[in-house]
Amino acid sequence: MSVIPFLQDNLTALAKIGSPVVKWIESHAVSPEVVAGRLHRNSKGNLDYAPEQGPSLYGAMPPGMVYRGWAPADDGRLAAGATIIIGSGLGYGINTVLTNTPNTHKVLVVEPWPELLTACLGLTDYRPFINAKKLIFLPPDKAAFETALKTLDVCFLFGRIHLRADMACKQHGPQYAQWTEHVRARLENTSVELSTLRQKQDVMVGNELKNYHQAMLDGSLLGLRGMARGVAAVIMGAGPSLARFAPELSRRRGHALYTTALQTLPALEGMGFKPDLCMAIDFRPEMRTSIDRLKDRSFAADIPLIYSTKMDPDVLALYPGPKLPMWTVGGIATYVLANQELVMDGGGNVAVALCRFLIACGVGSILLVGQDFSWSGDTTHVSGHHASATRHAYDPKRHMALKNSHGETIYTNVGYMAAKRDMEKSLGEGHIPVYNLYGGGVPISSAENVTLEQAHRSGALASAPGSLEWFRNALERSRTPRVRPIFSARAPKWSTSLKNVTGRIEKLFKNPGKNAVEIRVMFERVRYFLRQDPLYMPYLYNEIMDMAGLCHARATYGIKDMVEFRRIRKRVLEKVREMDQVLCSSREWRAA
Repeated sequence: MSVIPFLQDNLTALAKIGSPVVKWIESHAVSPEVVAGRLHRNSKGNLDYAPEQGPSLYGAMPPGMVYRGWAPADDGRLAAGATIIIGSGLGYGINTVLTNTPNTHKVLVVEPWPELLTACLGLTDYRPFINAKKLIFLPPDKAAFETALKTLDVCFLFGRIHLRADMACKQHGPQYAQWTEHVRARLENTSVELSTLRQKQDVMVGNELKNYHQAMLDGSLLGLRGMARGVAAVIMGAGPSLARFAPELSRRRGHALYTTALQTLPALEGMGFKPDLCMAIDFRPEMRTSIDRLKDRSFAADIPLIYSTKMDPDVLALYPGPKLPMWTVGGIATYVLANQELVMDGGGNVAVALCRFLIACGVGSILLVGQDFSWSGDTTHVSGHHASATRHAYDPKRHMALKNSHGETIYTNVGYMAAKRDMEKSLGEGHIPVYNLYGGGVPISSAENVTLEQAHRSGALASAPGSLEWFRNALERSRTPRVRPIFSARAPKWSTSLKNVTGRIEKLFKNPGKNAVEIRVMFERVRYFLRQDPLYMPYLYNEIMDMAGLCHARATYGIKDMVEFRRIRKRVLEKVREMDQVLCSSREWRAA
């Protein structure tokens, strides 16, 4: 009888769903016979694994102690939650989570050691959990993990995600600790992104609808793609170190393209430094503070503003200079205008958005200035920035104490570190030289720390002859108004479809206990219906996620769920009519 009897059955089930872990195991040519030979009962009577080198998995600590506390508590969010496990072990921990969570609770397992994963898959029949899409095995591949992470929206919004690191596995290599830190960082980032999206999506896309007509008149960034080849670009942040570097750069400006955030303009005005362009992505009405803080608004009269179309239109109207719209991922242009506009992933930090924009334009290099992502005194921003007046005392519950490259203590927070990681990722994908005029902040792994003298010597402030002028001319041309596409109205058909499906669901709710499966199927169909229109889907994000909650975050159904569905349907139709009024109110050229 085989020691690992379930290996082939589990691999077959994983192959049927296209799991990347199957090819990963095959690529390592793992011998099942060798794996089986390393399984044994240890002196404490526990099934154990003895690798070719090093201690056995459970020789020092029995499974009961290793996995004590792994079963997540049922706090009302368990059904909609997930557990991510780093290190499969022999399945003790996985099985503890599987048997103590409902079927809707997702379990993701990342195992960097192919032999150990082979042993795990051979010891337990995981087919019911794999087929139910409850259990997902992943290879140690960041792209595969990102794909899986995108399926956990409901878990982030309606449940809780638990991270479990297998202590028994960690003794067999640093990759377990590395993966634990990577996953923890991605969970922090994604939580911030989805929380912002959930709370603010209606406002952001609502602003896009209000800005739609004006944005078409303001021009398009599409023509700027690849037009900055040879340009040495500078991104000026609002960290405390900007106060030291901006005056020095004023005296030795070089021949570079200077970019910054709208929020940083008042600080640069106070230092007498005028950038070539600025960018704004914040949708909040409080952004008007950045314009109000300018001592003389004429300072910005010749500084082009690249603005997210999700900005508050009242704030946008206050800006005195030329304006160019930037359509961003998550808005109405995401799918429909993807081939007609430069649709950017703006992220949650304007410096990151500037970085992505400049790379899309094809700049030859980037120099970071004032990108500290930290502070050492009691202020987080340079004087003149609207946040500089707030005094910060170190709070270990909200802040982190780190050492900078000089060995000095600095302070940061989760938001700063999330933005720094996003910037590092974007800079790394740009495949261009990146320099950091280092001012004592958190080191940026994708950038080389330099002094101003080194920046000049490296060419970080020297654009190729004619390249800067070429880009400026392209920037001016991009302000030409574009043809506004007009779309067909959706409200009449949507109203009829949702009315019909509501009637069927109401009949099922006469006996929700008996009809739970059919109710879930109908809710899933409605969710699919709301997702099928790429133009209207971004504005319906919250309603789509609420439908996902009805589908996947409920163990049973009651009359309150029918009330919730009616509320969702009402909001959907109100939004569709609003979008029809903006996007379909013309007899001009019809797009779709």
